[in-house]
Order: sequence, then C-alpha cells, then structure tokens
Amino acid sequence: MRITEIKSLPIWVGNRNQMVVKVETDEGIYGLGEAGLSGRELAVDGAIKHFREFLIGQDPMQRGRIWQELYRSQYFEGGRVLLAAQSAIDIALYDIVGKALGVPVYELLGGKHRDVIPCFATASGGTGEQMVANAKLLYDHGWRTIRLMGLLPERPADPNIFEPWKSIPYTAEWVTAVRQAVGSEVMLGIDYHHRLSIAETASFCQRLPAGTLDFLEEPIRDESPEAYAALRQMTNIPFAVGEEFASKWQFLPFIERHLTDFARVDICNVGGFTEAMKVAGWAEAHYIDLMPHNPLGPICTAATIHMAAAVPNFASLEVRVTQTENLYYGKDGVNDADVLFTQQPRLEGNSFPVPTTPGLGVELNEEAATAQAWKFWEAPHWRREDGSVTNW
Repeated sequence: MRITEIKSLPIWVGNRNQMVVKVETDEGIYGLGEAGLSGRELAVDGAIKHFREFLIGQDPMQRGRIWQELYRSQYFEGGRVLLAAQSAIDIALYDIVGKALGVPVYELLGGKHRDVIPCFATASGGTGEQMVANAKLLYDHGWRTIRLMGLLPERPADPNIFEPWKSIPYTAEWVTAVRQAVGSEVMLGIDYHHRLSIAETASFCQRLPAGTLDFLEEPIRDESPEAYAALRQMTNIPFAVGEEFASKWQFLPFIERHLTDFARVDICNVGGFTEAMKVAGWAEAHYIDLMPHNPLGPICTAATIHMAAAVPNFASLEVRVTQTENLYYGKDGVNDADVLFTQQPRLEGNSFPVPTTPGLGVELNEEAATAQAWKFWEAPHWRREDGSVTNW
C-alpha cells in the first residue's frame, strides 16, 4: 500500500476553523486527521503542502519512520506549526492502518484499558450566579468532574479587556460558592488560560478554603518551567499543564520535575499518536495521569478517545458539547459537525463508549466540506485596562 494524495480541508465548525487532513492510498483506503492551532490554518496548510512532496509514494504502515523523517528531515526540527501539521498526518496514518487491518486504532496502541472514557464539562458563565447555576445543572445531569473559568465582576464595555486584580477576588468568592453547591465528591478545577502572573495566581489560590479546587489549569504561561517551579512553592493545588506543548521534549521538565499533576496533552498539537503515546508512557513512569486537551472537532475527539482507551494513566477527557456549551453550533443554530461528519463520537451520559469500528470511527462528508467557503478567523486579542497585552 502506498500514499497517493494528501488533502488539507479547512472547515468551519461552530465559531472557528478546523483543519482536516485526508491521506489517500492506492488501495482505496483513506485516513482522516486533524491539526491543532485553530486560527493559523494557512500556516499549517503550508506545512502540509511541504510534507506532501515527501509523503506521496510512502508506505503508511511505516508511520514511526515517517514521523521521524517529517520531524528531522528539514534540519530545523519541530515548532508548533509543523507539529500541528505532522499531528494531523500521523492521526490519518493510524486511521489507515486500523482500517487496513480491520481493528480500532487503540488495538494498534496495545489494546484498551477501559470500556468508556469519562469526561469533564465546563461550567462557564458571565457572572458568578450563572457559573453556580451551570455547575449545579451539570451536577444534576450526572457530571462529577467540572471545570470553571475565571470571571470578572462586571462585563467591560470592551469585551477584550481582562483585569486580573478585578477577576481574582470575585472568582475566588464564586468558586468557593460552586464547591458549596456541588459538594465534596465532585472533582473541581479552574482554567485561567495563561492570564495570570505568578503573584496573581498565588493570591487567587490563597483566597480559597483548603480543598476547594482539585486542579488548577494553565494559570500562567507555560514557556518557563522555572515559573511553575516558583508557583509550586506557593500553592499545593495540583497543576494541569501541557495543552500547548508540541513534543515530548516540551513535556520533559514538567514531568521530570513534577511541575504538572495532570498532563494536558493535545494529540493534534503534540505530534499525533506516535508522540502522544510516548508522553503518556513517560507520565505513567512518574504517576501522572492524562487529562487531554480536546477543544476541536470530531476527529480530535475520536483520536483522543483511542489514546485514552489505550493508556493506564488517564483521568478525564475535556468535552465541549454538554448541557452548558456546544462549540459545534454556529450563530445560525446549526450543528455544523452533524452536517460535515456522517460518523462521529457521541456522548452517552457523561462519557464516550470505546468504539469497535476499524480505524478512528469518523467519516467526513467531503462534498459538504469542500463546498464551504473558507473564513478567516482570528482569536480575540485581549488587553489589561492599562492597554498591555494579556492572553485570550
């Protein structure tokens, strides 16, 4: 079997772009993959076109060697754009091999450790009262791992303004209220999306009663392990870090120095199955569970389900299609994922069943995908009140 074509298909799902990659073979078997870096599709598409020239004629069964050649052959190895493209290709190759052998992808990874993949939901809200109400709604629907988001006491006239010292006391108050509302058996976390400094994060944590939070996700930027080492001295709340990492080497200091307690590996950013499984094994050796990042589309979700099934050290999978949010719906009220994907993972209660279909178990309506007009989407550019840049 040989690769005959690589297609990159940017699609619009909900309120942003997703980059789908289709790898075709001379035996009529094809595989689907998805790239991370939503909002940078043109850059990822360029990388895929570079990779295409090498990939045509390759044996898709040799996915480990292909991974090494894609990563190392241009001499300047790695980087988030190249790894997003490489992730999509790697996922598609596993889809091909699973279909060719008639087995689900997790069987290629050692078989399954579990029959269902437990998930966590996000209880966001514009106000503290809304966040508590959403958390209670999720609890009433059976969710037992719930993530919260940083709040502001009032919505600024400019929606791109975020002031940490206004958020910290208000969010701490309402996070405490959520814990009281849902009780002690819920695993509760918060995502501050890189918006805080070390001092701001420490202040936030010190305002919370002991036992309020079970994980603190990405409160500060992740370029510096030293920053997380400093923060570790100031709080004992477990960290959930890694969603931006584009290789096992970026995970290295965080795993070896115990600077994350939950590895937020993103299979569409880190390098696909080939690299994600290495991160998983490394994390297992340090008793760190995976809590995968999964904010994209059905292909990302399906790939992450297979990875989660195949590792022993797994905590919970992020899902963004729940009673409180649905990233697949656009402003027109249409579920774009249902239009574009004829087969995709479906939640059963608060978990995904581990599939039995060969490959990933996802099918794309390519005609609908190619009929879409590409839309430019740029992530919001957030600022503090003084005009300085912060993270979205």
